[in-house]
Amino acid sequence: MTRILITGAAGAVGTALLQLLGQRTDLEVIATDIREPSNLPSNTRFAKLDVTSDDPQSVILAERPDTVVHLASIVTPGPISTRDLEYLVDVEGTRNVLGAAIAGGVQRFVVTSSGAAYGYHPDNPVPLSETDALRGNKEFAYSWHKRLVEEMLAEARETAPDLEQVVLRVGTVLGEKIENQITALFHKPRLLGLMGSDSPFVFIWDQDLAQILVRAAIDGPAGIYNVSGDGALTVSQIAAAMGKRVRWLPPGLVKIALKLARPLGLTRYGPEQVRFLLYRPVLDNTALKSRFGYHPKLSSSEAFQRWWEHAQ
Repeated sequence: MTRILITGAAGAVGTALLQLLGQRTDLEVIATDIREPSNLPSNTRFAKLDVTSDDPQSVILAERPDTVVHLASIVTPGPISTRDLEYLVDVEGTRNVLGAAIAGGVQRFVVTSSGAAYGYHPDNPVPLSETDALRGNKEFAYSWHKRLVEEMLAEARETAPDLEQVVLRVGTVLGEKIENQITALFHKPRLLGLMGSDSPFVFIWDQDLAQILVRAAIDGPAGIYNVSGDGALTVSQIAAAMGKRVRWLPPGLVKIALKLARPLGLTRYGPEQVRFLLYRPVLDNTALKSRFGYHPKLSSSEAFQRWWEHAQ
């Protein structure tokens, strides 16, 4: 019997993962979060765990899981979220869970990082492979925090080599019920395009990601893997798929508009958002398919089409 503990189990990805693991009679699953997930499978029980507290140490040492799947993170900040809170959850929370996993003799640590850890840079290779530099931008909390988390994980691979790691650098996750900062862009009557950039997006369907997490938790090879469906979609292609038009604007004009609008409370985004739209990371999923052994069932285009069918 393999015992798997999941942090952030009440989120969309955690819920999809629990349903797949629930089909396995050879697994014992501990779902942890600050609130109990609904419809827990018969092989799963809940343990309350706040990653920002001492909970990881007490819960993991008490449960002694074979594998920890660490999903807890703030992907889409709420209206009252602060950067300090996001750092506390994303970075210090990971530090707490990782430290407890090492202290508890956990055999495997699976963590969802992000393609954002590569950063938003005009000289990013297209596509990015796992050997390319992690240059998460400090001006983007999520990107910076994922970079710091990966630096922490790299150090742990040196100091705690007995703990196997599977690090998944995930593209934008789409699912039938998933909404986030990226999908909010697509609900606009017209999409924003910046002149001089195709602003490509890579997507992974949530059920594909759940299957990847199952393999990572049980019998997949350790390592670092980009996670996305095949291909990428430009802003023009996304607009065409939705029957919408693109409003093309000069990047400098958008930067000035955001600089003026944020102090007035008209937007939560500042001029740095232009870089986010101009230089989106495009992930190479070759290693996911060849070394890890998983071929996403839906391409980026197919994942987007399916999301749009359910979002209308």
